[in-house]
Amino acid sequence: MEHPADLKYSAEHEWIRVEGTSGTVGITSFAAEQVGDIVFVELPAVGTTISQGAAFGVIESVKAVSELFAPVSGTVTEVNGALADSPEGVSDGPYGSGWLIKVELSNPAELDTLMDVSGYIALLNDA
Repeated sequence: MEHPADLKYSAEHEWIRVEGTSGTVGITSFAAEQVGDIVFVELPAVGTTISQGAAFGVIESVKAVSELFAPVSGTVTEVNGALADSPEGVSDGPYGSGWLIKVELSNPAELDTLMDVSGYIALLNDA
């Protein structure tokens, strides 16, 4: 399983790629594999305020419904609209075309509470 080194990871298996004061959020390849065949993704509207650790959406698969948890706090600036018609895109490209939302960070210091790739791999190995 691939886990890009330029991302920060949450214990809930979300990732964020930060550029300046904004970030792109998705789920890890591990999470996508665990969820299985994704049939529906519910994401917040642009302009929604999200809070670190709080649910911001839902992924539904043939196996289960799973909440998505915000790795950081901020305001949603963009939603991956392609997932409405092709939710399987989350699994097909979890670190690329399967991104979920883009967010303007309200507290960049929260990034320090997330794991780097080695911390995330250690979390997976301890599971």
